[in-house]
Amino acid sequence: MGMMQEFKEFAMKGNVVDLAVGVIVGAAFSKIVDSLVQDIIMPPIGKLIGGLDFANYYIPLNGQPMNLSLAEAKKLGAVLAYGNFLTILLNFIILAFIIFQMVRLLQKARRTEAPAAAAEPAPPAEDVLLLREIRDSLKNK
Repeated sequence: MGMMQEFKEFAMKGNVVDLAVGVIVGAAFSKIVDSLVQDIIMPPIGKLIGGLDFANYYIPLNGQPMNLSLAEAKKLGAVLAYGNFLTILLNFIILAFIIFQMVRLLQKARRTEAPAAAAEPAPPAEDVLLLREIRDSLKNK
């Protein structure tokens, strides 16, 4: 079998296609969570702390003035951008929590489906029934 045929069989397996769909949906979902954090959650937190844009909080390491935006301060030298890091960390925590909840719901759904299927045992095969009848008749003799 040629390498291209093997690759085609590999790429068309259900798991690979499912993984590709999951990555695409995950990337889109990540953008939604990123927008939620940056546009909805972080502005009120920044307002409470005393600034409007929490992602622009930094500690200058090259003597930059504190009134510059993060992008301008980075142009002048190294900065410790803790606000941006905290924003990304919050993105991760929210995304991880949502994925955890989704996996938890899927596991719960699988657990409820499995006992229902196991509750109905398959009837024994016809030859097994015949063997049982023969056994019982031999016991009675």
